Amino acid sequence: MNILLTGATGFLGFRTLERLVQLPNVNKIVATGRNLQKSREISHPKVKYILGDLTDKFFVSTLMINIDIVINTASLSSPWGSEDEFYKANVITQKNIISASKMEEVKQFFYVSSPSIYYNGEDRFMVKEKDPLPIKFINNYSKTKRDAEILLENSNLDYIIIRPRAIIGRGDTVIMPRLIKAHSKGSLKIIGDGKNMVDLTSVDNVVESIILSIHAPSKALNDAYNITNGNPVSLWDSINIVLKGIGKEQVNKTVKFRVAYLAASILEWVSWIIKKEPSLTKYSVGVLSKTFTLDISKARDLLNYNPIISTEESIEEFINWYNENESN
Repeated sequence: MNILLTGATGFLGFRTLERLVQLPNVNKIVATGRNLQKSREISHPKVKYILGDLTDKFFVSTLMINIDIVINTASLSSPWGSEDEFYKANVITQKNIISASKMEEVKQFFYVSSPSIYYNGEDRFMVKEKDPLPIKFINNYSKTKRDAEILLENSNLDYIIIRPRAIIGRGDTVIMPRLIKAHSKGSLKIIGDGKNMVDLTSVDNVVESIILSIHAPSKALNDAYNITNGNPVSLWDSINIVLKGIGKEQVNKTVKFRVAYLAASILEWVSWIIKKEPSLTKYSVGVLSKTFTLDISKARDLLNYNPIISTEESIEEFINWYNENESN
């Protein structure tokens, strides 16, 4: 089979490419992204890099020649930004890829979405894919990710959507590095009582779900699946394990939820005026203070998904990778 992998130069895309080249039934992988770092480049006879802009229809059409399967991991993932930025990055790109896929009669389309579409500002336990979504999404990221899902659902292509929660591990440049950066600035504090439970998901487990999707039975197609490690953990205990592992002081100072939320509201208001991302958003306050866990029983039943790496192993993998890279 011939595969188009978008977002191949990003964290998840790179780790997915590492696995795809090992599959004996994969003949060719067209790997696309905007920029390719040497540390994320894979030299392999199966891999052909074609870099460019997925908002460009013509460019997308050139990627799709003789492609059987599309894996779309490309996304603008951020707690802050204008609706136009997210719409172009997450919706226009999806439109272009779907359109080209239909023209070239692609067999299957796999899309990496986000469980942020479930977020409603409250504690949520074992959320299922069929649970009602919020009337209004928390930010432009979650709104456009759901818009992209709907485009695929209405495309008449055979598809699978996965919604992985908080991806961590070797190569993570988003979740843990953001927290480490905030800690270095002295602005990281426990919000609320610090007892909130969350899912942290190994990037290896997300990649495993993508590989399983490629080989999924027909009954599993045309549906969405939550993906986690299947073992919720204390968020702040996990953050402190990371901080200790990289030689930094653990977090023990606390701030009340309402105080942090008010501060985030003010920072967001100011940021809209000065056109700069705030150091704290209302969504970030919620993520750091609320319990948020997902039910993965559907993925277990229909994709035969079982986590292959534990949360503890994922954290250790990140710590080792971070320490090695920071020392170089």
